[in-house]
Amino acid sequence: MIDRSSLRAVNRVRPEAVVFDLGGVLIDWDPRHLYRKLYVGDEAGMEWFLANVCTGAWNVAQDGGRTFAEGIALLEPLWPEHRPMIRAFHERWVEMLGGPIHGTVAILEALKRDGVVLHALTNWSAETFPIGRPLFPFLEHFGHIVVSGEVKMLKPDPAIYRHLVAMTEVVPERTVYIDDSAKNAEGAAKEGFIAIRFESPEQLAEDLKKLGLPVA
Repeated sequence: MIDRSSLRAVNRVRPEAVVFDLGGVLIDWDPRHLYRKLYVGDEAGMEWFLANVCTGAWNVAQDGGRTFAEGIALLEPLWPEHRPMIRAFHERWVEMLGGPIHGTVAILEALKRDGVVLHALTNWSAETFPIGRPLFPFLEHFGHIVVSGEVKMLKPDPAIYRHLVAMTEVVPERTVYIDDSAKNAEGAAKEGFIAIRFESPEQLAEDLKKLGLPVA
């Protein structure tokens, strides 16, 4: 990733395009939004379930193209006593959405008004992305949204960044890539993108200002 202290120095020409990750950057997605309803008053039980049963690695496999039916079929024989909780991950998935991250949406809209080319690259299941997309009208600002589950590639695999370039014809060296995952931002940087690790809308605004991009 680009050192924040050198953003202005290494990028003398204003970037032409910005690529956003979605979950954790523009959209508040967290399985805890759902499972706190299912593990009422039992935060430790909820955290144990998410660390041992419906784990992050298990969910990422759906983001990579595995169906939820396949994923659930793998877990249920191992954890039959947790069958309702396992099935809820898919059946009540929409309840994991906490809403937009408003500060970042405001930045996205400022970039749109300024005519900056906008695209998105997200690790997201092909089954659940169509459920979430209509809930967030600002997603229409993007020219292309590359969804990992649809292309069956996952960040930070170099192939998915190259697929993005082929689809959008952006020039990585003239394109900002924003992601809340350090490894995914680093993967983009290795492909030549001006990569920013997202920590907050305020931090993102400061980094984009250094690159000469509008934030309000």
